[in-house]
Amino acid sequence: MKIILKTPAEIEKIRVACKLAAEVLDHVTPYVKVGVTTIELDRICHDYMANVQKTIPASLNYAPVGHAPYPNATCISVNHQVCHGIPNDRPLKSGDILNIDLAVIKDGWYGDTSRMFMIGNVSVVAERLCDTALECLWLGIDAAKPGNTLGDIGHAIQKHAESRGFSIVKEFCGHGIGANYHEMPQVLHYGQPASGALLKPGMVFTIEPMLNAGKPYIKELNDGWTIGTKDRSLSAQWEHTITITETGNEVLTISAGSLPKPSTI
Repeated sequence: MKIILKTPAEIEKIRVACKLAAEVLDHVTPYVKVGVTTIELDRICHDYMANVQKTIPASLNYAPVGHAPYPNATCISVNHQVCHGIPNDRPLKSGDILNIDLAVIKDGWYGDTSRMFMIGNVSVVAERLCDTALECLWLGIDAAKPGNTLGDIGHAIQKHAESRGFSIVKEFCGHGIGANYHEMPQVLHYGQPASGALLKPGMVFTIEPMLNAGKPYIKELNDGWTIGTKDRSLSAQWEHTITITETGNEVLTISAGSLPKPSTI
């Protein structure tokens, strides 16, 4: 499949969807606390999408080849869960970390984003892992500019993660997005500089590094969707959707509640 370069008019439609996706995370943030269940957080997100924004939750009933339809509006992955965690009735407790990953469809166009949340008093390792994953996201974004390559993005992410003693999950990657939920290119979070496709204005894709506190190895859990770390170590992920511009990039999933680029990088 070819990489689809988007027109300015198409990017404006994606921009709208991306902003709406980020605003769902803003809306749910005050509810992410000790005692709430992830199924309740999913309900809050779904209701806001459907009833307030009039958007379609992209994950709900999403069914790639080999999978049963995904049952919820969000993926919520807790502690050792890497991605695609199915919301459930387990109350969150102090010390948990979780990722809320969601996408919305607005007028046929997709916006995709995720954030980490730390509940109560988390361990030093958990906090460092979440912080490093955010730094990796922004280092990848900094490398995303015309004339660079996809390999430059992956290299920047991998180098920083490993310098902090964390590992990169290699089985999952960022992806092109637009009128399709997933399209080319695949955006690996590891790699060599000056390798892979050349970045050009009009490209739109996600960057979503997944870092493990332990080994990089993963396994699919019994529900057929949730991916966990094989050694049950903690995992963290952040995600933005960006577009390549003539002079650099634009982060499309920025909203009032988005964390800024870390001052540490």
